[in-house]
Amino acid sequence: MSEASSTPSYTRNDRTTPTRSKERAAWDKAAVHAILDAGYLCHLGFVRDGAPVVLPTLYARVGDRLYVHGSTGSRPLRGARDEQGLPVCVTVTHLDGLVLAKSAFHHSVNYRSVVAHGTAYQVTDPEELRSALDAIVEQVVPGRSADCRPGNAKELAATAVIRLELDQVSAKTRTGGVNDEEEDLDLPYWAGVLPVAPAYGNPLPSPHTAVELPGYLKELTC
Repeated sequence: MSEASSTPSYTRNDRTTPTRSKERAAWDKAAVHAILDAGYLCHLGFVRDGAPVVLPTLYARVGDRLYVHGSTGSRPLRGARDEQGLPVCVTVTHLDGLVLAKSAFHHSVNYRSVVAHGTAYQVTDPEELRSALDAIVEQVVPGRSADCRPGNAKELAATAVIRLELDQVSAKTRTGGVNDEEEDLDLPYWAGVLPVAPAYGNPLPSPHTAVELPGYLKELTC
């Protein structure tokens, strides 16, 4: 993904500073962008009719901007059409390991996460919309946007994308092993880290597919 600014860090404030385990937080753009670029599934949070709502959806980062995918029939995305935009919170999390301690209290997880706050706006410019949708496809499967039919006018009219400028952003991670109490070290229980990593299975071609598996998919599944 392209870089839109040479500023090395996002600004810290009360909203982007965690209240617990502050030592795990980071605001430098390199750390934030690396976590965002490693995934494509986010959770979009907002308030609807006075109640909180969180929806899973796809995203792409382009510089200091997030594009989040949706439908024109979605109520929250209709709210993003307004001039005042839609206040949102977007989160991305990668689970890297289960930390199994000798005490239940000290069980934990190793993870990488980003939380972004701000006001989202619906993308209305046709060229920006096409570019945003291509970026989302590329975020999910690099190389795919050039290897499929682009959306036609009808499909684009049924698709919505919201844009969130990355400004109020922080990353938080946990790495390492078990933090057991000294008095628990000799207890007869297994302790350690169970690594967790995503994996792709063997591609299952459509009955109407006559071409061989593209190289970009071979790279994901080999």
